[in-house]
Amino acid sequence: MRSIAQLGLAALLPAVSLAQYSPTSSNNITDGADADGKYTISAEGIRAQFIPYGASMSNLFINDTQGIERDIVLGFDNASYYSVDKQHPHLNGIPGRYANRIKNSTFTIDGNTYNVLPNENGGADTLHGGPNGWDWRNWTLVTHTANSITWSLVDPDGSQGFPGEVIAYATYTVTPYQWHIRMTATSTQVKTPIMMTSHTYWNLDAFQNPNSDTILNNTLHLPYSGQRIGVDSILIPNGTIVPNQQYSVNDFWTGPKQIGANLTAPESLGNCGAGCSGYDTAYLVNRAQDGPYDWRQKGPVATLASPFTGIQVDIFTDQDAFQVYSCPGQNGTLALKKTQGFFNDTSRPRAVQKYGCIVMEVEEWIDGINQPEWQRNKRQIFGPEDPYVLEAIYKFSANKTLVASNNGTYA
Repeated sequence: MRSIAQLGLAALLPAVSLAQYSPTSSNNITDGADADGKYTISAEGIRAQFIPYGASMSNLFINDTQGIERDIVLGFDNASYYSVDKQHPHLNGIPGRYANRIKNSTFTIDGNTYNVLPNENGGADTLHGGPNGWDWRNWTLVTHTANSITWSLVDPDGSQGFPGEVIAYATYTVTPYQWHIRMTATSTQVKTPIMMTSHTYWNLDAFQNPNSDTILNNTLHLPYSGQRIGVDSILIPNGTIVPNQQYSVNDFWTGPKQIGANLTAPESLGNCGAGCSGYDTAYLVNRAQDGPYDWRQKGPVATLASPFTGIQVDIFTDQDAFQVYSCPGQNGTLALKKTQGFFNDTSRPRAVQKYGCIVMEVEEWIDGINQPEWQRNKRQIFGPEDPYVLEAIYKFSANKTLVASNNGTYA
């Protein structure tokens, strides 16, 4: 594998400039989508692009230690392709009306049992809201300014089998070196399950690390996650809460650890489902033991850092669970964007390889609607008087002590 010095850093990177995406009309309102169907918002050190499909983030540009923009999320070059490629893995959209898995595609509210449409494991469960979940639909653009965008979706009564109409909103805002999310949803008629999240696929190297196509050398820290939700062989919660023993495969709470540090450990096999090594795990976020807290200050609940770009993201949220997926299911069929990877290196495929990304979902305890003993109903079942709210802040920085040196080693 050639070193950074041999390739020439400037030759590796697409030429991208914030100036290309400046607002062009009065009152801080932008003209709308670009030629690729994407809507741009920006602030110092950060530029993000969004599409109506799934209210998805399509691109996220962050300045690294050298001030070079890196596009650090997966996606497609053109907004129209999201609806064409029906095998896309929920790329950076908003799953709903209930994120993650619902055991047996059924749940009970106030004595009434509901059956929703299954779409995984041969009909054994419902994943991310069903075969036509929220991240498979076009959302409506509500407002778009230079640094913020808001989308809305009306989910009718009976959609995918869920009871009652739900009206949802998602607002994405950027401030210097930060990305803010606020998601709200209101059931207008009856009680119904609601659990939203941001299903963003990350690669902090922007696939431009000449020494690795994966995120296995990225470090992850989950300081409040000494426990996780126990699951069966197809990743359905089994009602148990499992300790993440110190120095075990699932221990990210004692300190930052490379994602691939324990990949070959026997304990890793089956950790992301039958026959799978890696992570597809819902970690609990335990912050209350220290007393009342402000989620904006008490945290971060997770930190991910790249030793190649030096880019680090600290995640703050009001949610009490954090799903980590290390992309063991990627197999080289999902193409990179033109803003990622190396166009002048034909020896490397322009596609996402196994472990080439990581998903980090801020959310509630998964399948809590089928685990009454967890007592999560007030956080997962909502009626007309109880709106659902999710908030998160992603703070970005460039850690100069981790950036790759010119000889391809880490300083």
